[in-house]
Amino acid sequence: MKFDYWRYDLKLKHTFTISRSSRDVVPVVLVRFEKDGITAYGEASPNARYNENPDSVEAFFKKVDLDKLSDPFKLEYINDYLDSIAPHNASAKAAIDIVMHDWIGKRLGVPLYKFFGGEKEKAPVSTFTIGIDTPEVIVEKVKEAANYPVLKIKVGLPNDEEIIKAVRSVTNKPLRVDANEGWKSKEEALERINWLASQNVEFIEQPMPAAQIEDVRWLRERVRIPIVADEAVGSLYDMSTLATAYDGINIKLQKNGGLLKARKMIYAARANKMKIMLGCMIESSVGITAAAQISPLVDWNDLDGNVLISNDPFKGAVNEDGKIILNDEPGLGVAPLG
Repeated sequence: MKFDYWRYDLKLKHTFTISRSSRDVVPVVLVRFEKDGITAYGEASPNARYNENPDSVEAFFKKVDLDKLSDPFKLEYINDYLDSIAPHNASAKAAIDIVMHDWIGKRLGVPLYKFFGGEKEKAPVSTFTIGIDTPEVIVEKVKEAANYPVLKIKVGLPNDEEIIKAVRSVTNKPLRVDANEGWKSKEEALERINWLASQNVEFIEQPMPAAQIEDVRWLRERVRIPIVADEAVGSLYDMSTLATAYDGINIKLQKNGGLLKARKMIYAARANKMKIMLGCMIESSVGITAAAQISPLVDWNDLDGNVLISNDPFKGAVNEDGKIILNDEPGLGVAPLG
């Protein structure tokens, strides 16, 4: 049995800006697990919003007792063990959860979407994300995304209206808008959302800071566009509380700890009559393909992290104009390039 990992810098095709930061390069930590002649892969894409970085991921990995991973089929046991090492560290835990699932699928000889009981043809179309930029650059980005049927537009800064008008100058396709906690007062959020309601926007993602759930409840009573939680979604145990303020949730493997936890969150959200979006960080095809394995189980997909980079080190699920196409290779169905 062998477990190793290495850092890799994902290079973005365009500077990626949201309401709280801009990036040209995203460092991830890739994972490889070998046992019984089977090699499996995983990925951690740590995010500063959740107090993670490559150093914290590697520090967590160094605390892992490999003997606890000796039977990958014991997923519940492994997840409980990882949680016992330290709280949080979701992307590090996700990487191990993903690599265990990949190994299991390969050991059984089945793709994970079948292991989970899904039908890959039922995966919703994925959005293509347009980061915050000048109106001129926004127009060019939208033109580049002409083949994608639905766009996700990042907002949350003073030029929100300018951004949406730039998008609308070149396309009338449906939009999903993500403020990334950018609107700090409920009055500001209400004004922005009421204007967006006239712009063929399907829903608003995380309009206000996660801690301001009372303000989101107030907001929800006054708008006619669904509100979806992202940064506010921490764990399985948040579902009943979130359901009082949000119409849906955005689950991300890297934010929520991997495939096992994500599937439990899907069931909990359904029990609370919430819609579900499957999202991502900026990730290689390892992380995106892992998420795609449960994409037939959700309402909306936002799995374009690997499409936004220029140096993907793996091949896996294919994003064909927003349609996520899974292959039938066992496990994740990913392979390193080169």
